[in-house]
Amino acid sequence: MPRTTGHTHVTGDPEELHAAAAVRLGADDQRYTSGRRALVELLADAPHPLTVAEVLERNEGLTQSSVYRNLAVLEATGVVDRVVTEDEFARYELAEDLTGHHHHHLICAGCGGVEDFSVPPDLETAMDEVFHKVARRSGFSVGHHRMDIIGWCATCRT
Repeated sequence: MPRTTGHTHVTGDPEELHAAAAVRLGADDQRYTSGRRALVELLADAPHPLTVAEVLERNEGLTQSSVYRNLAVLEATGVVDRVVTEDEFARYELAEDLTGHHHHHLICAGCGGVEDFSVPPDLETAMDEVFHKVARRSGFSVGHHRMDIIGWCATCRT
């Protein structure tokens, strides 16, 4: 089920984040359970997108099966985004429109590690203009963009 666009981001207030997550879940007739709340809190505090294994390391009270189920629901309702990498493990982060932090990813083709990065606003604007121009040529309407740069981290390069 495709996620709708046009969500507004929340401030850094954790309760506002939880309220927004609850609204998104409720719109899909899903409850904001304690397990889902724990995942949102964990992802909000994470410095980069997390694998399920990393989620379980950070919160030993969660079970693997419920983490997989809850991440699927959170992704379907637009609370989290899945970052696909070159390895077999998906990584998860809070949806960008919830955090208000537009960023891109450096993805290591060796280990699958993901690092967030941002570009200066003037460069982001220039990139948006190029993306819209390319889209118009195909009759495509841009909702938003994301960019992943795939290469090798310092550890895998050596």
